[in-house]
Formats: sequence, structure tokens, C-alpha cells
Amino acid sequence: MKGAVLITGASRGIGEATARLLHAKGYRVGLMARDEKRLQALAAELEGALPLPGDVREEGDWARAVAAMEEAFGELSALVNNAGVGVMKPVHELTLEEWRLVLDTNLTGAFLGIRHAVPALLRRGGGTIVNVGSLAGKNPFKGGAAYNASKFGLLGLAGAAMLDLREANVRVVNVLPGSVDTGFAGNTPGQAWKLKPEDVAQAVLFALEMPGHAMVSEIELRPTRPTSGPR
Repeated sequence: MKGAVLITGASRGIGEATARLLHAKGYRVGLMARDEKRLQALAAELEGALPLPGDVREEGDWARAVAAMEEAFGELSALVNNAGVGVMKPVHELTLEEWRLVLDTNLTGAFLGIRHAVPALLRRGGGTIVNVGSLAGKNPFKGGAAYNASKFGLLGLAGAAMLDLREANVRVVNVLPGSVDTGFAGNTPGQAWKLKPEDVAQAVLFALEMPGHAMVSEIELRPTRPTSGPR
């Protein structure tokens, strides 16, 4: 039997694609997202999936989600930190509320996920944490002050977590896609040159299925033929 994986931002985009792929491969999946209606519909479609309505910014929601995974599946074997938001504005036009929304979701949300998942992973003797970051964590872009800050910070968080946890048999892996064809941050889907959510899901699957004695710590994904610039 495959492991039990908690996926955040699971109601759409990369999170939904990851949930569908892992479920098809025999994993038991927990689906965490704020959009309860979409989450329930996806859980009904994926037999045995566990819907976990919640906000990654709220520590109580994390505690409930991890406890529910262990109660339903007897374990938590992996966490996919995928939930994210983007507000793209020049730095001087960002409001404090927008800054906090992006940083609290993309960075603090990932920290809370790691903090609450690790004890459950240790109870089963180890596991994997996959952080879905972005090439924006290495390449600043105009209008990306809050988003860049959150994704640069995620790499620092994850790098330290990897060093803290590897000897306890917990692998920490970063998946860094370029432009993905979703509705994220107000984008319009349907741009064929971009990566597909399913491409990122395949990278997550690869990270989860590495042999236990090995760890790929970072995967970068780029479109084969971007329209312009380093994407």
C-alpha cells in the first residue's frame, strides 16, 4: 500500500493535479484547501480521498488536518506544501495587508506545515516533505516584491529544514517550476507554451518515489519553449 500524503492548495491547479496523479498511483490522499465546495467535489471524485477544509495560515487547521490524516490512514508519510497566492504590484504600491497575505500563505504556511507534519512523520519512522516553490525564488522580477520574498524565503526555510531532518529519515525536497498554465494570480489559462500542472505533479511523484537511501533536494522545471525571457 502506498503512503498517505497531505496536499495543500488541493482544490485547483497544481494541487489538484498532484492529488489526481498520486491517487491514480495508489497513494492515499488528504486534500487541504480553503475552497470547501471545490474540495468536497474533488474528494467525492477521488475514492477514499480525505477532504480537509482549512487555511494554511491557521495553526489550528494544521493540527486538525494532521490528526485527521493519522486517524483516517493510520499515518502521515508525506506532506506536499503547495498552497500559495500571488499579488503582483510594484513594491511601493503593495499594501501591508497584501504583503502579509502573500508571506503568511507562501512562507509561514509552509513553516506551519513542516512544524505539524514532522512529529507525525517521525512517528512512522520518516517520510518526505515536498515544497512547491518557484523559479521566482531565485529570479526576482518586476512587480514581484512580495511573491519573490516569499519564495526566496521558502528556499531558506527548506534548506535549513533539510539539514535539520535528514538524519531523522525525513527528506525535504523543493520543486521549482517556471510559468505554469493555471489561473494563479489572475492569469488566464490556455497558454500552450507554459508548463502544465500535471508536469509539476510528475516532479512531486518523482520526489516521493526516490529510493529511501537517496534524496533529490531540488527539481527545477522550465517550459521547453518560453515566449521570452528566463521562464
